[in-house]
Amino acid sequence: MTIIWRQGEELYELPTSATNVIDFVSHNVEQTVHVGALLGQALRGGDVLCLSGHLGAGKTALTRGIASGWGAREPVTSPTFTLIHEHTRDCDSQRLFHIDSYRLRGAGDAWSIGLEDIIYGDDTTVIEWAENVRELLPDDCLWVKIALLDNGERKLKFSAEGERSQALLDAFRDRALGWC
Repeated sequence: MTIIWRQGEELYELPTSATNVIDFVSHNVEQTVHVGALLGQALRGGDVLCLSGHLGAGKTALTRGIASGWGAREPVTSPTFTLIHEHTRDCDSQRLFHIDSYRLRGAGDAWSIGLEDIIYGDDTTVIEWAENVRELLPDDCLWVKIALLDNGERKLKFSAEGERSQALLDAFRDRALGWC
């Protein structure tokens, strides 16, 4: 069973039953950012989000929303050349790390710059191009695969891999449906 959720003129279709996968179509950048903000509101310290998709698919736009919903003070830009951006918020000492592993060629590169300390720490981590460092990642991650559709829309596929990421996905679904 699915629920059609309306925000303004936009319609969203979300499953109502517990599942470890949610598919979503974003019609524009603003909608992608909004979906990210709903996800960001549900984040807890230690959560790991793994984003994948081609160049221009919308990974950084989604991260901009995630950081906004999470409460980041700093604006989000792509960390392609710096690899890691650290964000903070006013309400606590938590940090959100935005990692771009586009230029990394496997876990060896990631280990050499200490990414495991961030990924396995108590802070929240969002990793663009996560497939490039898959062998370094914890077993329990929320994957978001973004595909650019022919009409310019984006298909976002959220997949929970583990109990923690399932709880995050469920909390995101509740926010998207207005249940919390």
